[in-house]
Amino acid sequence: MKVAIIYGGKSSEHEVSLVSASSVARQIDKSKYEVSLIAITKKGQWFLQPESELERIVNDEDASFTIIEDEKNALCVVPGLAKKSFVLPNQNGKSLDIDVVFPVVHGTFCEDGTLQGLLEYAGLPYVGCGVMASAVTMDKEKTKQIWEQSNLPVVPYKCLKRCDLADSKKYDALVLETINTLHFPLFVKPCNAGSSVGASKAQNEKELSLAILDAFNYDNKILIEKSINAREIECSVTGNVEIESSEDDANKVKAYVPGEIAPNHEFYDYDAKYNDPNGADLLIPANLSDAQIIEIQELAVKAYKALDASGLSRIDFFINKDDNKLYLNEINTIPGFTSISMFPKMCEIGGLKYKDLIDLLLTEAVNRFKAKDALKTSR
Repeated sequence: MKVAIIYGGKSSEHEVSLVSASSVARQIDKSKYEVSLIAITKKGQWFLQPESELERIVNDEDASFTIIEDEKNALCVVPGLAKKSFVLPNQNGKSLDIDVVFPVVHGTFCEDGTLQGLLEYAGLPYVGCGVMASAVTMDKEKTKQIWEQSNLPVVPYKCLKRCDLADSKKYDALVLETINTLHFPLFVKPCNAGSSVGASKAQNEKELSLAILDAFNYDNKILIEKSINAREIECSVTGNVEIESSEDDANKVKAYVPGEIAPNHEFYDYDAKYNDPNGADLLIPANLSDAQIIEIQELAVKAYKALDASGLSRIDFFINKDDNKLYLNEINTIPGFTSISMFPKMCEIGGLKYKDLIDLLLTEAVNRFKAKDALKTSR
């Protein structure tokens, strides 16, 4: 089977994507899959990468991808050509032969349904959530609204839009209402960003104003949440919600052993995740009772199904240290995929090795595509 691994992208998580994709390319079973590398630059240009780049990554466990921008290998996508949709216009229209796509691209313009929509038009199977689930889960407000409608517990929050800044009286009233309802300390974050980019904690009104302005640098809509004295718990989930079958393990929705993030910073911010090697302790499995593990796994599956997710997701939770109450925090539909990332590590503790995880996700992608392709599109 011929697999295209796509990575990079225009988002603020570009560098994270290069590291994640390197791990996938290094671990994918080369005896089963023929791999092509497609890199997206920060400007949004697509380039087929030379075979030497894959060889470099495979032979160096500490290396991560760089993007080689060779105009000869500039790539475009021609909708409707299915396996032949990736075209090299500067090579007389030569096309790649691809069976399934593995997107390892985090953040906006990639994880938010835009890339998924392009691949749908192209007629290609791809790993992960579909267009709707990808778009909804990228928006933290919409995700919370769906979970609330499904009677699932979320952290209390308020949402502000950029247009609220234009009317100073309205803005002041919204901020005051937020403070009086949620109380300090508060967390502020962009609604459509990942890896804690633009997220900060505010202890007073001055810090809140600065945090709001910073979050608006990354999105036109921001979330303000009540600060929970919390343990941060994560749970990996795989499976295809719409075609789940008890007779087919590849499509079955399954939650794995939960892990815990124990930050050594005030909270698990971008620096703690990616810049400080001692930024947090990753505890896998988390120190939880059997009853707590079951509760988290069951809630993770409910949260996944409520959003019609498919392929994979990492569901993030808070456990309030004061009363042990469990809250859903976020969902990440293309989580970090390095060999030490929480998602594959939690799967591995649950008995699914990294290489087998990749195999499962590719199988899920093909199954979901076949099921959708069999549907009638006209009468």
